[in-house]
Amino acid sequence: MLTLIHAPMSRSSRIIWLLEELGAEYEIRYVDIRRRDGSGRPDENNPHPHKQVPALLHDGVLIWESAAVVQYLTDLYPDSSLGRPPGHPERGAYLSWLAYYGGVIEPAAHAHFSGVTASEPSYARLYTEMCAHVIDVLSRQSYLLGEKISAADLLLASALQWMRKILPESEIVDRYLAVVTDRPAALRAREIDSKPSGFHD
Repeated sequence: MLTLIHAPMSRSSRIIWLLEELGAEYEIRYVDIRRRDGSGRPDENNPHPHKQVPALLHDGVLIWESAAVVQYLTDLYPDSSLGRPPGHPERGAYLSWLAYYGGVIEPAAHAHFSGVTASEPSYARLYTEMCAHVIDVLSRQSYLLGEKISAADLLLASALQWMRKILPESEIVDRYLAVVTDRPAALRAREIDSKPSGFHD
């Protein structure tokens, strides 16, 4: 059984979207987390080492961090078009984009919004180069891997939904975001995302 450790309106929301895309059977364990605005608190029912989300339990095995959970799930469902299983010609690019999201896109965007790029040239350069790279790729093809959507697109689009300013103003990015998020599974995930009526702090 797959159990998603989930806090509404958080990074784990994207995993609901992926699970819906995969047609997976899963359950959700709703937990509280500490929010950036100071609200919330660590939840003892959360097995994540830092009491954050997402975390995924699969038959007692714990997987945490978005890119790892995404890779785990798409490998678990190798027939899904959203993953690129071992041996697929786009496997290397798929893994690279998952790592690039977690290792470059999010840190560079965080540095930009926290003001670090204003005083640290190396971070400013990283942010500028990241934006240029992503926009260049999307100007030449429909999705990060080419003309077929992947779970790497769900990662990027979910972040852009949360904060569009991660990337500069661009018709290319706006069009990409609209296409990726206009999917039935994304709509279902948004309905599932919020706390069920029986959940209490």
